[in-house]
Amino acid sequence: MEEQEIYKRAKERVEKKKGFYKHLSGYVAVSFFFLAMNLATSFGEGGDGSLWFFYPMMPWGIGLLIHYFTVFGLPGSKALSEKWEEEEMAKEMARLRRMRQGRLEGPAAEPEEGLDLKELEKEKEKEYRPNWEDEDLV
Repeated sequence: MEEQEIYKRAKERVEKKKGFYKHLSGYVAVSFFFLAMNLATSFGEGGDGSLWFFYPMMPWGIGLLIHYFTVFGLPGSKALSEKWEEEEMAKEMARLRRMRQGRLEGPAAEPEEGLDLKELEKEKEKEYRPNWEDEDLV
């Protein structure tokens, strides 16, 4: 990988992390604001004592969690990592190249060569054997 490519990828990754931290700080600020409004209106005079600030914060929190997984990946897992993505891209490109060449099978050898299936061989012999014997011909 060239130095420019390394720099470009590092910059993209840092920008993604920066975006997540901005998202997190906005979530925390709005959460405290909603909590303060909730406490002031629900537990003051004439308040009903309900905690409604959870309702707008829960869906946003789920979105924040999804944002975290897209930036940092699943903790303790290689799924959705850059290496995994590169491997999947390589597999998909190889599959598409095979399709373009007109062969859909994988790069492995034909499975019939290594198998020891007597019944399958008998069925193949039946397919290729003519329905008559040589003595029947005039």
